[in-house]
Amino acid sequence: MSVLKRLLRQPRVKRGLGRLAAEYLRLVEATNRFTYEAAACPPGDRAAASAWLDTQLPVIAGMWHGQHIFMPLMRRPGDRVATIISRNPDGDINTIALERLGVRVIRASGARGRKKTADTRSKGGAEGLRAMIKALKAGESVAFSSDVPKVTRRCDAGILTLARFSGRPIVPAAVVTSRHIRFGSWDRACLALPFGRGAIVLGQSFLVPRDCEGEAFEALRLRVEAEMDRVHARAYALVGREDRAAYYRRGIGEIAA
Repeated sequence: MSVLKRLLRQPRVKRGLGRLAAEYLRLVEATNRFTYEAAACPPGDRAAASAWLDTQLPVIAGMWHGQHIFMPLMRRPGDRVATIISRNPDGDINTIALERLGVRVIRASGARGRKKTADTRSKGGAEGLRAMIKALKAGESVAFSSDVPKVTRRCDAGILTLARFSGRPIVPAAVVTSRHIRFGSWDRACLALPFGRGAIVLGQSFLVPRDCEGEAFEALRLRVEAEMDRVHARAYALVGREDRAAYYRRGIGEIAA
């Protein structure tokens, strides 16, 4: 293990970095002019979008990996939100930051499954699935990275499996800023910068019937995937980043009503 990695795993260093990350996100929120909208409401009507979300709670907020670090900016005062982070020590800093921002963190493996049908037996997935179902039943919304690990913009079966067994709707969500630094990682993660414009866009909600499987499950997975891309394209268009909006528009296809 390198000297840097050993340093980053020191408890005091983790606490300091976690607090710094939380304060930085607060700075981003305070210095960007955010637009808030939902697919079910008139464009730009923040009050209507917020009222619509209230009718859906608790929800499974689906976000693309790399954008999920902005998830606390989506949380309204009073919202009860949980998310899942691996027990790997590398997740400790994120856990500290999220908890300081009012998000409850579940330390477990996520509900994952690359197959096109629901699979609750995916390695490590059962533990996280049970924890998230429990959170939803207790009235907490769950924010969840929706894509297959290491495969960007490919919706994983896990989020639909969670919706199927919890009975709660999936709401695709995007939180973006006009000014950001984009990294070269597989998920094209980006770091939001202060003093720009921001957008929070919620997509149409999806319920997954308990008996949904096979071709019906795959068709619904593709619809969720397309809506995930659509809300990100819309969010980037709202902040004037047509270059990024075009990236997400590619491959959206037609979303069934």
